[in-house]
Amino acid sequence: MDAYSLFWPLIRPLQPETAHGLALTALKHRLVSGTPYHDPVLETGLWGMTFRNPVGLAAGFDKDADVPVQALALGFGFVEIGSVTPKPQPGNPKPRLFRLEDDLGVINRMGFNSKGADNAAENLAKLPPSRELGVIGVNLGKNKETEDAAADYVIGIEKLARFADYIVVNVSSPNTPGLRALQSRAELESLIEKVREALDRTIPDKRPPLLVKVAPDLTDADIRDIAAVAMSSAVDGLIATNTTITRPESLRDPQRTETGGLSGKPLKDLSTRIISDLYLATEKKVPIIGVGGIQSGADAYEKIRAGASLVQVYSGMVYEGPSLPGRICRALAGLLKRDGFEHVQNAVGADHR
Repeated sequence: MDAYSLFWPLIRPLQPETAHGLALTALKHRLVSGTPYHDPVLETGLWGMTFRNPVGLAAGFDKDADVPVQALALGFGFVEIGSVTPKPQPGNPKPRLFRLEDDLGVINRMGFNSKGADNAAENLAKLPPSRELGVIGVNLGKNKETEDAAADYVIGIEKLARFADYIVVNVSSPNTPGLRALQSRAELESLIEKVREALDRTIPDKRPPLLVKVAPDLTDADIRDIAAVAMSSAVDGLIATNTTITRPESLRDPQRTETGGLSGKPLKDLSTRIISDLYLATEKKVPIIGVGGIQSGADAYEKIRAGASLVQVYSGMVYEGPSLPGRICRALAGLLKRDGFEHVQNAVGADHR
């Protein structure tokens, strides 16, 4: 029996956001540990960087860059902090985080609660200059009251890009009014142009890769537009997907009626379909980080075969605990070897060959 299973009866009665805060504190003081798994078949190269394994921690867990190194030590190949807003903001009123235990899902309407870019920069500046444990990405958001979204992302670039191995522009949270409108072609092109200029100006010599995080609730026309922008060379990668505002009929948990973005197992198939569609729409040329409902090595493998070069987890940690990344990596390595792949990157998009 996994140690997390023994603690679950104590964690379960707590408010989800309280439990999350305790998890961050435990990680910060290294009171919890994972079971990292290393295998050469999992190592992959992307954007000039080496990822020890393709399994990352999604944005949302460590919003303020409090525990990126400790999270990497759990066995992740990379972690993504944020979303970070330029100015501190409290987010939406509590309660705003809900477990759908009957469905292995989570609904959140956090609303970009953030201590702000200066706080995140201070935390990231304390990290050792050489991080052998893995890659650290920075996910940027906008403040709720900001009308000029691009200006907020530019501030995020100016304050945080120098600390990032890659940068993410989050235009897909359903909990910030008007944010998803930035996924339209004209809006996205304009935004990316301004962000790219800020990156070139701030870090002219070693600009980190620029990624865009998109929603799962996309039409075919949305996918074509996003793919066109991504292939214009202004974007180095896509993260698919954020949470969904849809509610599958299969949901059983009483809290399924809460408003917010749905993640976890109920999102798995939808996010995989969007990954597949984007992979084909970008002519297999734009790297994709696949996220949504991954709770096992088989789930990760499914997204990789659909077109994801890397994958991320978050909601699965709620139900599976800190040993999850190691268990995913172990199972994923076995599946890759079973199917004759020498390296994980050889399996990317295998379902489309």
